[in-house]
Amino acid sequence: MAGPMAEAPRRIGVFVCHCGHNIARTVDVEEVVAKARRWEGVVHADHYTYMCSDPGQRLIRDRTAEHNLDAIVIASCSPRLHERTFRRAAHAGGLNPYRVEMANIREHCSWIHDDSRQATAKAVRITRAMVEKVRLDQPLEDLVFPVTPVAVVIGGGIAGIQAALDIADAGHHVYLVERSPSIGGNMARLSETFPTLDCAQCTLTPKMVEVGQHPNIEIITCAEVESVEGYVGNFVVTIRERPRYVDWSLCTGCGDCVEKCPVRDIPSEFDRGIGRRKAIYTPFPQAVPNKPTIDPATCIWFGPPTRSGKKRCGVCATICPTGAIRFDDTEQVRQVEAGAIVVATGYRLYDQARLPEYGGGQYPDVIDGLQLERMLSASGPTAGQLRRPSDGAPVESVAFIQCAGSRDVNHRPYCSKVCCMYTAKHALLFKHKVPQGKAYVFYIDLRHAGRDYEEFLVRTQDAGVRMIRGKASRVTDRLEAGEEPGKLVVVGEDTLSKQLLRVQVDLVVLALAMQPADGVEELASRLKIGLTPDGFLAEAHIKLRPIESMTAGFYLAGAGHGPRDIPETVAQASAAAGKVLALFSHDEIKSDPAIATVREQDCIGCGQCLDACPSAARSLDERTRKVRVTEALCLGCGACAPACPTGAADMLNFTDDQLFGMLRSVLAAPASAER
Repeated sequence: MAGPMAEAPRRIGVFVCHCGHNIARTVDVEEVVAKARRWEGVVHADHYTYMCSDPGQRLIRDRTAEHNLDAIVIASCSPRLHERTFRRAAHAGGLNPYRVEMANIREHCSWIHDDSRQATAKAVRITRAMVEKVRLDQPLEDLVFPVTPVAVVIGGGIAGIQAALDIADAGHHVYLVERSPSIGGNMARLSETFPTLDCAQCTLTPKMVEVGQHPNIEIITCAEVESVEGYVGNFVVTIRERPRYVDWSLCTGCGDCVEKCPVRDIPSEFDRGIGRRKAIYTPFPQAVPNKPTIDPATCIWFGPPTRSGKKRCGVCATICPTGAIRFDDTEQVRQVEAGAIVVATGYRLYDQARLPEYGGGQYPDVIDGLQLERMLSASGPTAGQLRRPSDGAPVESVAFIQCAGSRDVNHRPYCSKVCCMYTAKHALLFKHKVPQGKAYVFYIDLRHAGRDYEEFLVRTQDAGVRMIRGKASRVTDRLEAGEEPGKLVVVGEDTLSKQLLRVQVDLVVLALAMQPADGVEELASRLKIGLTPDGFLAEAHIKLRPIESMTAGFYLAGAGHGPRDIPETVAQASAAAGKVLALFSHDEIKSDPAIATVREQDCIGCGQCLDACPSAARSLDERTRKVRVTEALCLGCGACAPACPTGAADMLNFTDDQLFGMLRSVLAAPASAER
């Protein structure tokens, strides 16, 4: 892991980056270089416009070899962005990559200051502090661990399906974990997809079947990931499966049990309450696996017994030709080993009941976009017929309200990205089904960024859909003189014509905000991956590492990462799969060796560092009463060091001596700091 303790390096190189104008606009780069040349041990200092570019990296390589540098400081941007870049460049010049430090004079200095003199002085101090640190850096060697070439994909929507297929097609086993009884996700609910209006089922169901039949994919439905232990390349994943009360190994999917079940008026989760299901059900006809599940909350068997003590039903068990019904089924917990995990948890729509101004949860004829999809679908509960939920009357007029919960500081402040397009699709499909019908779209502004998306909007307008620029203020059933009974009224303003409007319609469709699926916050906590302030899965870097999480070995895909359409979701899923396959292309994986250690002679076995460690990398040896570190689990975060009362916990290349040296250089008077 680390070589023998070497003497403090005395041949240090300092390279200062202009970062175009990002740094040079407020920091006098040449002055920083001039000051650095006078510091003890600095034998070379230089600057370049873009140090991360090929000429900049070549400058680092050449000067490292030319001046026989044994330590380097790069004064530029955040280490999160280019630490690996500069370590590789230094290594190519013959230097141990862990004797390279970055002084962040962009985010920590130039970007937050306007006064050039003050910014330059601060940049000098930041750079000087890293010079003091690099003096005592040890020449570490990468940690090396084996890789288990098996993947776990969490979420069985189109993102999870695509990622699983790409990994499995490359010859690796995949566990696809889905908490519903079937894979397919929200895409399975759709009627047609924009901008081509091709059938969602025709696009998705062949992929679902392929997943179900793939020899390298094991689908685990009605299940959730309970915990993940281990580290990149070597995870142990605990999966908890809910009881299905049907033995799928015996079930043939004949459907006799569903047909005979007497409990028949349960709102269907798949149909968003528009349709009905039975107590034993298959979510939809094209489900994969195409096997039924019993809902114990509605099944008569699980209800109170009769006075004689007998169960009230059991018809499904009586008629099942293979004896697959298992009323005594219980939860199952299993553990699988994997080298990488793809998190594709999908999305849910904002709760319309939180929008009372639009009648959400108050009027049955106010529905959301996915409910309309189920109405429009040929395989949906209405067989594609548009009927008012309140009374079943034909729908002849619809108002679509965009940004319902999105772009609103009182609800979700972000844009949900796909609403403009799917509202245009809904309006166009309505006009196809009801050519003489009236469709109104209330919008703030229109966002149709994508291939053929703007053209799709034009098609919608040409079909006779009325676009009203102005956010609807409310939906009501209170009528004014001359208005038709039985309809809803959308009240709003056309900001182009500056007219107040009252539009009577049969149906109101809310383009609700997309938000993370239920339980994502708890799942992210269990997986130890980050979330954005909006609750979506957070990437390691928004530009350079958009698929990776901050925890190595976890990759992100789909709408759980943020609102996105199907093409972008599929592309991201394949990108995540590509990252997994790149990891699996090696038998071993290298890891950063700058981790925490334990000085056994100072350790008293109190265990305080165990509580501070976020990755469970530290354990107490009961025999010696000394703490041990599992190197592969250590994140190098340093949380253990301040928790240790005796100072026995130490960070490689971030020791107390280094920290105090940095502090002395920063706190010194300007004259002495710059000598």
